Amino acid sequence: MISRFLYLIVFAAISLAPLLCQGAERTPDPQADAFSAVIQPVFQQNCVKCHGKKEQVEGEVNLLRLENADQLVSTPEMLKDLIEAVDSGYMPPESEKPLSESTRKQLVTGLKAYLKQSIESAGTLPATPIRRMNRFQYNNAVQDLFQLKVEVFSLPERMMREYDNYFRPQTGKMPPEVRVGSRPLGKSQLIEKRLGGVAAFPQDLRAENGFDNRGDHLSLSPLLLESFLRLSRSIVTSADFNSKTCGIWKEFFATPKDTTPQETQAIIEGRLRKFLTRAFRRPANDELVNRYTAYVMKQIQHQRSFTEGMQDAAAAALASPQFFYLYDQSADTEILNSTGIDDFALASRLSFFLWGSIPDQTLLDLAAAGKLHEPDILTEQVSRMLHDDRLKRFCDSFPVQWLQLERIISSTPDRQRYPQFYFSKYRASMHMMLEPLLLFETLLIEDQSVLKLIDSDFSYRSELLDAWYRDGKQGRAGSPVTVNFRRVPVKDRRQGGVITNAAVMTMTSNATRTQPITRGAWIAGVILNDPPKPPPADVPLLEDKPKSGEENLTLRERFAAHRKHASCAGCHQRIDPLGFALENYDAAGLWRDKYPNGRTVDASGKLLSKHEFANIIEFKDALLAEKDRFTRAFAAHLLSFALGREIGVADSLALEKIVNKTAAADYRFQSLIREIVLSPPFLQSAGTQGNEPVSEQSDATSK
Repeated sequence: MISRFLYLIVFAAISLAPLLCQGAERTPDPQADAFSAVIQPVFQQNCVKCHGKKEQVEGEVNLLRLENADQLVSTPEMLKDLIEAVDSGYMPPESEKPLSESTRKQLVTGLKAYLKQSIESAGTLPATPIRRMNRFQYNNAVQDLFQLKVEVFSLPERMMREYDNYFRPQTGKMPPEVRVGSRPLGKSQLIEKRLGGVAAFPQDLRAENGFDNRGDHLSLSPLLLESFLRLSRSIVTSADFNSKTCGIWKEFFATPKDTTPQETQAIIEGRLRKFLTRAFRRPANDELVNRYTAYVMKQIQHQRSFTEGMQDAAAAALASPQFFYLYDQSADTEILNSTGIDDFALASRLSFFLWGSIPDQTLLDLAAAGKLHEPDILTEQVSRMLHDDRLKRFCDSFPVQWLQLERIISSTPDRQRYPQFYFSKYRASMHMMLEPLLLFETLLIEDQSVLKLIDSDFSYRSELLDAWYRDGKQGRAGSPVTVNFRRVPVKDRRQGGVITNAAVMTMTSNATRTQPITRGAWIAGVILNDPPKPPPADVPLLEDKPKSGEENLTLRERFAAHRKHASCAGCHQRIDPLGFALENYDAAGLWRDKYPNGRTVDASGKLLSKHEFANIIEFKDALLAEKDRFTRAFAAHLLSFALGREIGVADSLALEKIVNKTAAADYRFQSLIREIVLSPPFLQSAGTQGNEPVSEQSDATSK
């Protein structure tokens, strides 16, 4: 009955609830006539051939219609697209005369000045949407709220399992050897101490080019709401939920001894105030506490024990939108910082970013004092959180999704070509996926440069993985459940970083051959944060086996036909060089100089239409020459993850400032995290975008 009642109350609450240029050698100033002096002449001279026809065919933007600067300023999205197309070198296309570097810089500078004016005149940033917790966050939040010594349920999305507690960020150093397990090892990796009998919670879907905490993907259907209701009840009634596993049992659930009804009510009220403040991430007001208190007292009057009554209250709190919804709300005390965000909302945003869970008491106390938003205090708290064991949750969630490593699970290289990939009932992929994750953790814990994600001088390797890189053979597999990884120097720059590791190479190939376009799209989306559009439906796929007469062609030559397709040329100009730069790595990540037909692999190309490279080492050098572009892309991924939303054009100025300050700090990982937290998008008031804030009356005890 309580389940149905909870359902009605909560459901009611929710229902309320490309471009080219030749110009003058000067820096455009939006206050001067930069549009007519620099930008418009360049468009007229170089762009309107494709972007000025009355019937637009080749270009999506008609620049001939731009008559003044105001029209540019009023279209920030188009300005952003123009800047990206020119600055990246994708415009003009290869078939047209290229811009001189000085002209390109002048045009980009002018367009950026107008974009800044456009963003500043708008005065608002995209709202951080109201959203529910995903499964990973819910598990962590419940675990922290009750100080559980066990998991709530197994999390298969957690790709790496830690053994021997190697993750100690407070030391600032990763150990030389770690023992880990991975999800592909099978069910044994999911056997861990957890609450028995807990109801299932569906796995959350990732955004196509985003994360599983994105607000637009975390809706709450009636069916999923039912899951929340069953889940909350099953947690507190689990046979494993007791004084041995629950850290707050004595202070919250245990029956007080020798008390009068009045004393019992006072004890319940005190316990609930503290509990609800932690659960709902802001001070519980008297009305809320009184309602929950009355609810528990009523249960006791109906012959339920004190502990059972408190369990009912805890289940009701877990089923409240105030618990499982993440949203911004002004505090009753009206303690707001200069940007309008509530310090309690800031505490939640910060803790869910770095810990994937609810704020701890330190954050709540600082929020209550109205001090958390102060830059020095906030910086201090970021440092504290980066040195806390709970940072492992960030490492368990962000890098797997950023690198799209879940794709390695379904990778099955051809057994005849790669027999050493398979051993016993396991695969080399379980070792491969752990390498980039351990590199990520090391760079973060040791506060090294994020540029080492592109090109690192060390890695973590198991014996099997080390042998795989060396000659494509197996080393000792070791335990079928756990794997020892040692920190090893990387002296061959063909290895190192996250781009050229065997996991990425394998998961971007099919069973028999590499897929340069898939690899190029991965580089574009993951490393440059510029994912290509899906291919047209009428473009045929390249067949795995060469057609008659194509047996002696290289893969690059076979793909040339795709570039001839009018609707494909633009994207192929962007992603082909990125994918073919990795062509020396075969379908299982092993180095090769020649194809099976004896033809030499050609990995040459040009990055962003300006950095020529002949091999993977020069390609890495080209990426490092664009280190600020990579840092911006990586920062955008982090900011999107932190806010649970897609990054928009209005975030551009903040990202530019984040990159500049990170560069001044030698691109240190923790500096980048700190600058993201101190940025306006992170600190701004979220707004509701048509969603009403969740009312404090909307909980299971309101009647």
